[in-house]
Amino acid sequence: MENQTNLKEFFLSGLSELPALQLPLFLIFLLIYLLTLIWNLLIIILIVTATNLHVPMYFFLGNLAILDLCCSSVTVPRLLFDLYTKGRRITIKACISQVFFFIFFATTEIFLLSVMSYDRYMAICLPLHYMQIMSWKVCVQFIFYALCLGFTNSIVHALFSLNLTFCESDIIEGFFCDLPQLFQLSCSDISINILLVFVFGGSLGVGSLILTFLPYIYIFKTVLKIQVKGKRSKVFSTCTSHLTVVFIFYCSTMFNYFRPNVSYHFTGDKAAPIFYNVIVPVLNPLIYSLRNQDFRTAFQNVFRKIIPNTI
Repeated sequence: MENQTNLKEFFLSGLSELPALQLPLFLIFLLIYLLTLIWNLLIIILIVTATNLHVPMYFFLGNLAILDLCCSSVTVPRLLFDLYTKGRRITIKACISQVFFFIFFATTEIFLLSVMSYDRYMAICLPLHYMQIMSWKVCVQFIFYALCLGFTNSIVHALFSLNLTFCESDIIEGFFCDLPQLFQLSCSDISINILLVFVFGGSLGVGSLILTFLPYIYIFKTVLKIQVKGKRSKVFSTCTSHLTVVFIFYCSTMFNYFRPNVSYHFTGDKAAPIFYNVIVPVLNPLIYSLRNQDFRTAFQNVFRKIIPNTI
C-alpha cells in the first residue's frame, strides 16, 4: 500500500515522443494560439467599439470569444511550455486545478451556446418583442446563470477528484489533465466520480443540448415562411454559423467524456482534446465573422480610423 501515497506529480505524455517533432509541433501550436488570441481579441474589440454591434446577439458572441480565450489558455500555454522545455511534470494539485478551470469554461460555453439559440429564436420568431424581452439586464443574467452552472459542475468534479489516490503508473496519456485520464490512473474506487460525470455531465449536457436545438425547430418553421430570398439567406447564414459551432463543440466533447469504459482507449484520444482545446477556439471567430456583413462593416470602420483614406 506504500505506492498509493508516494505519487506527488504526473508525467504528461504530450503529443509525440519523437524529439524531431518537438520544435515543429511547438511552432505549429504557437501559431495557432497566437491566431486564437488575435482573432478573439479582435472580435471583442469590434463588439466593444462598434455601435452597430451593441445588440444582444453580439454581446453573447463577445462572451463566447472570452470563453474561447480562457479555455484555450488553460491548456495551450502548458503544452507550449512542455514542448519547449521537454519537461512534462505536473503536480497533482496543479493537475486538478487545470481540470477545474477547463470544466468551468467548457460548461459555461455549453450553456452560452444554448442562450445564443434562445436569442436567435426571439430575434427571428418574435421580432416585435425582441428588445423588450432581451434587455441588457436579462442578457447579463443569462451570462451569470451560465457562469454559476459552470462553476457548480467544475467544483463538484474537482472536489471529488481530490479524494482520489494514485499509484503505479504516473503517465497521463495526453497534453493536459482531464477527468478520463485521472480516472485511468486512480487506484481508488472511482464509481462515484464516474456517476457524477454521467449525472452532472449527462443532465447538464442533455439539458443544454435540448435548449440549444429546440428553438431551431420554431426558427426553421418561421424562416420557411419568409418570402424574400435575400432576407431568408441572411437568417440562414446566422443560424448555420451558430449550429456549426455547436456541432463541432458537442461532437468533440462527447467523444472525450462519454465512453463505454474509462480504461478503453480510442485511437483518437489525443485528437479530440486537440480539437476542442486548440482548433475550436480559433475556428469560432472565423465561422462567425467571415460571412457576417456587420463584422466586415465594423472592421472597415475601425480600420479607416486607424489608417485613414485606405478603404
